Amino acid sequence: PDRVIDIQALAGDSVDNVPGAPGIGVKTAALLINEYGDLDQLLARAEEIKQPKRRQTLIDHADQIRLSRALVTLKDDVPIEIPVEDLAVADPDPATLLNFLEKMEFRTITRRVRETFEMEGTLDEATADEPVQIDRSAYTCIRDVASLEDWIARARAQGYVAVDTETDALDAHEAGLVGISLAVAPGEACYIPLAHVDPDGNGDGDMFGADPPRQVQMQAALDALKPLFEDDAVLKIGQNLKYDVSVLARYGIRLAPIDDTMLLSFVLNAGAHQHGMDELAERYFHHTPLSFKDVCGTGKKQITFDRVPLDKATEYAAEDADVTLRLWQLFKPQLHKAHVTTVYETLERPLVQVLADMEAHGVKVDRDHLSRLSSDFAQRMAAFEAEAYEQAGREFNMGSPKQLGEILFDEMGLEGGKKTKTGAWQTGADVLEDLAAEGHDLPRTILGWRSLSKLRSTYTETLQQQISPRTGRVHTNYGMTGAQTGRLSSNDPNLQNIPIRTEEGRKIREAFIAEPGNVLVSADYSQIELRLLAHIAGIDALKDAFHKGLDIHAMTASEMFGVPIEGMDPMIRRRAKAINFGIIYGISAFGLARQLSIPRDEAGAYIKTYFKRFPGIKAYMDETKKFAAEHERVETIFGRVLHLKGINSKGPQRGFAERQAINAPIQGSAADIIKRAMIQMPDALTEAGLSAKMLLQVHDELIFECPEDEAEALINTVKTTMERAPLPALQLSVPLIVDAQAGPSWAEAH
Repeated sequence: PDRVIDIQALAGDSVDNVPGAPGIGVKTAALLINEYGDLDQLLARAEEIKQPKRRQTLIDHADQIRLSRALVTLKDDVPIEIPVEDLAVADPDPATLLNFLEKMEFRTITRRVRETFEMEGTLDEATADEPVQIDRSAYTCIRDVASLEDWIARARAQGYVAVDTETDALDAHEAGLVGISLAVAPGEACYIPLAHVDPDGNGDGDMFGADPPRQVQMQAALDALKPLFEDDAVLKIGQNLKYDVSVLARYGIRLAPIDDTMLLSFVLNAGAHQHGMDELAERYFHHTPLSFKDVCGTGKKQITFDRVPLDKATEYAAEDADVTLRLWQLFKPQLHKAHVTTVYETLERPLVQVLADMEAHGVKVDRDHLSRLSSDFAQRMAAFEAEAYEQAGREFNMGSPKQLGEILFDEMGLEGGKKTKTGAWQTGADVLEDLAAEGHDLPRTILGWRSLSKLRSTYTETLQQQISPRTGRVHTNYGMTGAQTGRLSSNDPNLQNIPIRTEEGRKIREAFIAEPGNVLVSADYSQIELRLLAHIAGIDALKDAFHKGLDIHAMTASEMFGVPIEGMDPMIRRRAKAINFGIIYGISAFGLARQLSIPRDEAGAYIKTYFKRFPGIKAYMDETKKFAAEHERVETIFGRVLHLKGINSKGPQRGFAERQAINAPIQGSAADIIKRAMIQMPDALTEAGLSAKMLLQVHDELIFECPEDEAEALINTVKTTMERAPLPALQLSVPLIVDAQAGPSWAEAH
């Protein structure tokens, strides 16, 4: 706190005529003060700063910065003759305060006061035993601009509005806008149809009714809504707003500022339940909203939303906005009570626009390369099939678990088979891997065939179909609530499951390419979870090794097995590596034995030795499990709360929950760090004068595209931003290291 003045002096304040340092904002100022200690040290050592522009700014404007510090320094030696107790702040009268603020047209602060005082009453109603009564017949269908303007005025007057878009497809990057719903208060919602084929459900398909207007003309409606949707003084509330942000962006509207009820629920209750609107409405309001199937049908008879009659469309769409507003009124005040406001405001809400921009830009994919690779995989699969038929003594369906089980355990008589409840033999990967480890050829052949089959169906074939005809690029969809640890998921296509260490995975990555004249840059955190384990558990030996830049796996092997690092057998290092990463996931002796293909008692001995050499890790695990059992939750280093189901159960669910308790704070903290880096990245790229675009996030890796002549500068900027991502909120006790390089394809940059 005592350094806030120094940050203000650097950043300046145009409103109060504090000049500051030109081009240096609050984030950069905080990083500089955190690195150099205080303003005097920073100015004295300005020559040491690596960035030329920043260095020269501090040197040229040193006197101006010192003047700025004087301007922002509060005088605390003013004599006060009034008794201090007379200066105590009294609780305001909400009604009087709101009346004054509304007269003065202070929209943003009016909204905040409403949140503070009026919403507390909504909580009891929303969580009551009785179902919340929602009257769909009260919703309004907007058919003319004048009526729309009335609703826009209501939204502006109160400073917030719930928004939901209706489209004709699930893919936000291809979907056409069909209509928009708004809600300004519980039970007060409307639907604005924009592109319904048959607005009145007459079956004539004529969209040009004249008296009265059947729906608002698309461009007229968007022209009216755009100022509202982009007004900083009006909060836009939605459920899974990244979809709506993406759809509206294609129509030239940047939806901001926003609150997302899905993310509010996730931050409050990660791990406790799902966060879809229908489930939330059932859970908190005992209300079942209309489903998409209710209005559009199912199967072959299902219609797109633009063909839904307006009476049904209004009930469905307006209800979504209404329920979303009610959820917001329930969830938003709980952030402060649950101590997760910072998580939501700094890690989740600002990430929505970042991800929407990444998804919209997409990544270029070489269709011809994928086609050739798919043919190659098909030929190799055919070879595996011929080999399997020979090993089995007959032909069979390679994709049939039932036929495979019969061959392995009935016809070939292999031992170790287990049956499911339905009486079929189990033929999962773990079963086949055990049989292959025993020297049986057919299971090994099946594993090879299955691997290629999955890669071919998931990537080399499907990716070709997912190339957008509009952009020629692939646009993945990032899920923000799929993993309770806060990790992002990737869908349609899933780019996070491409094998990392196999030749097939590398060939698939070769298909992700830069535009002509550009390169891809991959930046990857090095061993971030082990570094966080060292920090969170306070393991001095690991922290020292990371500070010295040692090979952490070789160091671990040396500590465990008493062998020198120099000239170490690669097999010993590999075992130490498996233990290092396995410990993070609470690996058992059984799991380690399977991974290293060694006896279980030998694996158990390794784990015991590991804990003996690093007792702090065992202490951390025991303390974490104890805390989790007492509180049924754990936290990341940034305060994200992860609820744990089954931590106090007596069955196998408890073991799973305990492993979650050990891993979640580490994996969740890593997810928080890369989210911070992603949120900081757009400003960092702009400040560095780079035209690069952030394209993809894959666990601990970020992929960018930039002109070839920007690659070196981009790598420097990205490394600095990612390595300093925890700052200024948190100073880790270990350094974060990012490996980055450029190449024409993802494979060559990775």
